[in-house]
Amino acid sequence: MSIYKKLFQNTFIYGVATVIPRMLSVILVPLYTGVLENTSFGDYSIIFSYFVIFNVILAYGMETAFFRFYNKEKDKSQVVYTSTWSIITTTLVFVILAYLSISEIQSFTRISTQNLKLIIWILALDALAIIPFSWLRANSKPVKFAIIKTLNVAINLGLNVFFLLYLKDLAESSDFFKSIYIPNFEVSYIFISLIIASAITLLLLIPFYSKIQFQFDWKLWKSMMKYALPVLVAGVAFSINEVIDRLFLERMLPENIAKEQVGIYSACYKLGMFMTLFATAFRLGIEPFFFSHASSKNPKTAYAMITKYFVIIGTVILLVVIVFADLFKVLFIQNESYWEAMKIVPIILLANLFLGIYHNLSVWYKVTDKTQYGAYISSLGAIFTIGINIWLIPTIGYVGSAIATLVAYGSMMLISFFLGQKHYAIPYKYGKMLIYLSISVLFSLISFYYFRENYVVGVSLILIFCFSVFISEKKEIFRLIKSN
Repeated sequence: MSIYKKLFQNTFIYGVATVIPRMLSVILVPLYTGVLENTSFGDYSIIFSYFVIFNVILAYGMETAFFRFYNKEKDKSQVVYTSTWSIITTTLVFVILAYLSISEIQSFTRISTQNLKLIIWILALDALAIIPFSWLRANSKPVKFAIIKTLNVAINLGLNVFFLLYLKDLAESSDFFKSIYIPNFEVSYIFISLIIASAITLLLLIPFYSKIQFQFDWKLWKSMMKYALPVLVAGVAFSINEVIDRLFLERMLPENIAKEQVGIYSACYKLGMFMTLFATAFRLGIEPFFFSHASSKNPKTAYAMITKYFVIIGTVILLVVIVFADLFKVLFIQNESYWEAMKIVPIILLANLFLGIYHNLSVWYKVTDKTQYGAYISSLGAIFTIGINIWLIPTIGYVGSAIATLVAYGSMMLISFFLGQKHYAIPYKYGKMLIYLSISVLFSLISFYYFRENYVVGVSLILIFCFSVFISEKKEIFRLIKSN
């Protein structure tokens, strides 16, 4: 059982690396909603949507391929050199092509040229950090990973606070600050903060690059790309599921309200980040474990147990966040003009839980090198996302976008489960998981729609649920504790 101890230790540290820095960056939500008008926050959200999509394209599945081949190949150094030079080359090509076609990109995206240039360099810097961070994770160096990630977000946070809160006042009393202050430049300042943070992060990763030799194994690269390309398709489909709704809202709603509605929707969507943070931290800790134990004596039992406990923790988070949703909105979205979209919060939280379960279920196609199924499943999810957005936005606006997200992630979860049981059957305790999920959803609906802001009822529902889960799982929990 020691593998579980190591797994949860790594997951905890990666959680620190992912959750705590992002929780620091949560401060940016009230900052942005307090400083930016709905339309400006909508503008930022639209730009960031393109940013998310191209982040995935520039990674093109190489991160996942790196983990697979680093654990699979005897000559690990060749995996490191080949994947690093691959990313360096494609990033350089991207920067050149983006600058050569910047006017066409501006015309299509409607993003200002100054912001496009910032985004191009942020994307390039982030792409160059992919393999160094993957190497840290593959070599079980979570503390270094955590320090660099935390520093990145701290710098970004500090610069955002400086640019958005203090620069204007400083410019009135100092010629130096006056020289760098530009009125109505808030959205661009956000991306300037990102580019500085990304540049400093890459500098901290220079020791990794100093060890890279000019070696490139074409045969290995072709094998890695064969594995990675379906992951790329899946990643693009995932990014469509995650952010395409903002782009549809911008294009399909009346022009005079489109960006305002995008801003309102995006702000309340952020309350779903609690589930996303948990799922992301769990995935960062779990992914290397999945690959490294794929050839062990009985990996399926471990996979089943891990997924069950993900569902347990995720359902508790779902219920807690929904019970306290109106407290969170006051803390994180202080401008009441954004609260109109609070009705989407339960939908987005449940959708993100489904996505987290899907990531756990997806182990079957990753460890069997059938990554094309990941592309098929996520592409189907993207089709649902696009179709339902087109269908519902004209009638119910951003609520239709939230429903599309729920349907997409829910369908991906179910399809992955059934296909996985066919190709790589894992003995999931799906009966228990379904019961926990159903009770959590039922209690969440009762709290949000019938006893909203009644915290006596809400807290009672949380305690009842947690106590019931503990009674059901206590024998296994005590066994795990004693074995470690």
